[in-house]
Amino acid sequence: MKHKFTLTVLALLASTVLLSFINNQDPNSTATWKSKFLNIHKDGTISYHPDEQGNTIPDFSLVGYHHGLTPIPTLNTLKTLHPIKGDARAMIQQAIDEVAALPADKNGHRGTILLKKGDYPIAGSLLIKSDGIVLKGEGNTAKGTRLIATGKGSRSLLVIKGSGQVTEIPKTRVNISDTYVPTGAKSFNVTDAKSFKTGDKIILFRPGSTNWIKEIQMDQIIARQGTKQWTAEDYNLSYEREITQIKGNTVFIDNPVVMAIDQKYSTGAIFKYSYKGRLQEVGVENILFESEYANDTDEDHGNIAIDFDDIENGWVSNITARFFIYAAVSLNTGAKNITVKDSKCLDAKSIITGGRRYSFNNNGQQNLFMNLETTEGRHDYVTGAKTAGPNVFYNCTSRNTHADIGPHHRWATGTLYDNIDTDGQINVQDRGNWGSGHGWSGVTQVLWNCTVESAAVQNPWASGKNYAIGLKGKKVSGRLPGKPDGEWEGQNQIDLQPSSLFIAQCKAAGINIR
Repeated sequence: MKHKFTLTVLALLASTVLLSFINNQDPNSTATWKSKFLNIHKDGTISYHPDEQGNTIPDFSLVGYHHGLTPIPTLNTLKTLHPIKGDARAMIQQAIDEVAALPADKNGHRGTILLKKGDYPIAGSLLIKSDGIVLKGEGNTAKGTRLIATGKGSRSLLVIKGSGQVTEIPKTRVNISDTYVPTGAKSFNVTDAKSFKTGDKIILFRPGSTNWIKEIQMDQIIARQGTKQWTAEDYNLSYEREITQIKGNTVFIDNPVVMAIDQKYSTGAIFKYSYKGRLQEVGVENILFESEYANDTDEDHGNIAIDFDDIENGWVSNITARFFIYAAVSLNTGAKNITVKDSKCLDAKSIITGGRRYSFNNNGQQNLFMNLETTEGRHDYVTGAKTAGPNVFYNCTSRNTHADIGPHHRWATGTLYDNIDTDGQINVQDRGNWGSGHGWSGVTQVLWNCTVESAAVQNPWASGKNYAIGLKGKKVSGRLPGKPDGEWEGQNQIDLQPSSLFIAQCKAAGINIR
């Protein structure tokens, strides 16, 4: 009996210790956890949990080249170039112009210009201004294909640019009739949908208003020399969308609303548009871009390696840029559905201050940046003023950074920063009077499973939320303490599931990310 009693007591003690261990586990244990903002179901579909106004985290899956629904193509090689002594600009530009003169196929493709291994000095810039051209090298290292911006002159080494702009088609504008269209919505009601059909390209238009500016306090920026208060006419926001279905006066769109449209501030609208002259199907692959420079603070040399504007459905893959002032890849406002992947921006050469070292810069819409690396940058993965989402930065690293990642200024909307690993900061905040009045940098900015030295994630006074979910690093108050907290969840907890929101959303949409 004594032995049985002793064994029973020991068993009870062991159970108590085990229960104590379970109930007091380190939150950084290997136990997985899930966000309260969504559910991933067994079949891979996702349900999102709306707030009291119906707002949800948006679906970011339909970004990049052809929304990720079409693989990046391999085009036939039409020209093969070899290194020459001296300036290679004229040779390469002639090849570009000759391919541009050829007819495009039914997909808008012409062909590839292959630059064989070796060095190609370029005193000036190269320009691609026609559809369906791919500039391809044989490797993005010093032993591969190297394009070198030689001599002096701050410029873009490769410019890929169409022409034109969004132009409203007359007599197609109709107002949105809903009092409130929440963030994340893919449908809404209009006053009269009879002139629209499935497949129409439209602008989802959200006008600025004085009462909105006042409510987010951007008419009250503490002024210094050069500070500009925000004005309503400067904040008319235009989102490119495509109609996927119409039922009565309900319009369904391909990509979600990324900032709530609230009649309290202004009445939203849609209209058809054209963009004559916009390029299609241009790519850059497997090249090392370098700039000559005089010293570490030289600013009279190559500024941007690859500069995109007025283009839809293009790509950059497996390039490295070294020693430029500003960026490896910069996408301007007319760049849409561009994929930038498997690339690096290293060792910028410039003074370390504003307007420099924006390693991968995005001002366009529905663009995807994935599998990227940077060193010695400032704003490594960054958006500019009024950048219209959705846009995604996924699986990117940053080392020896000199400033913060994130929306830089003046109200970017709808960006996902997913699995970003930086030894610096990611901030979404009111930047106050920095610059000429940066103010609120963005809304519907989602940080998912990111690793940082520190982060400030704040909610604006109105019109939406920002999210820090599963962020590993310090939470800080940002430049202007006292601003509303963002939606923080699971800080410094590991094993967030899904580990990537973007990949989960792509799987739910049947998109295979490669």
